[in-house]
Amino acid sequence: MLEGVNRARAVKPGKIYGAPGEGSSGLISLATALVLLALWVLVTEMNWVRPLFLPSPFTVWETFLTAITEGASNSTLLEHILASLARVFCAFFLALITAVPIGILMGVNRVVRGLFDPIIEFYRPLPPLAYLPLIIIWLGIDEFPKVFLIYLAIFAPLAIAARAGVRSVSTEQVHAAYAMGATRSQVITHVILKAALPEIFTGMRIGIGVGWTTLVAAEMVAAHRGLGFMVLNAAEYLASETVIMGIIVIGVFAFTFDLMIRYLEKMLIPWKGKV
Repeated sequence: MLEGVNRARAVKPGKIYGAPGEGSSGLISLATALVLLALWVLVTEMNWVRPLFLPSPFTVWETFLTAITEGASNSTLLEHILASLARVFCAFFLALITAVPIGILMGVNRVVRGLFDPIIEFYRPLPPLAYLPLIIIWLGIDEFPKVFLIYLAIFAPLAIAARAGVRSVSTEQVHAAYAMGATRSQVITHVILKAALPEIFTGMRIGIGVGWTTLVAAEMVAAHRGLGFMVLNAAEYLASETVIMGIIVIGVFAFTFDLMIRYLEKMLIPWKGKV
């Protein structure tokens, strides 16, 4: 009898305690967002904070609708969004096609690592505003310097992630590929690159986040439209409702594209966390 009960209760070892962090946190995140929104409404409706410093969410919503229809900072919200999306995604695409190959080569070739590692490690901790004046002096104030500034911010985490992904490849996998007659290029493309994909996608998520963070700094360079420009322009006139509305729009887009990268990662790397 007891033996039958024990057999019925027997489960896989991983199911007894559960993996660290296992389970969905969606409901908790939703509840957190609702609580913060309720606190925002409470604080503003009770006039605990002056509207200049924290406008109510209803005022921000009205500003959002006005920006869509009538515009803000000499352009409609859609025009600001399209300008910023073009800059961020152009920079992200350029970083993706350059940083990933360089990062992989840094992991497999000591000469490439010696060439790029000191450059990347030197400028990576620097805030974009530190080298923004130099970019203006070198490249002017056209559209390219804005994209280039965002590109530099995205390049470093992507290259470092690709290099770390190469380091995560086991020696046994490489030796097994060579034993089956694979060439060096085949080992890089079919073994090393595939094993490095989880780290590369992590670098993509970090990179796109850093890109949106750098957007405001990039649009300080003689921009005429863009979400960052809209926020900066509104700040000059103490239009805090427009500033908060712009921050929320930037955050929504950044979070949306992070979710898209997570989805692609789940579809393209189904084995992540299982091997």
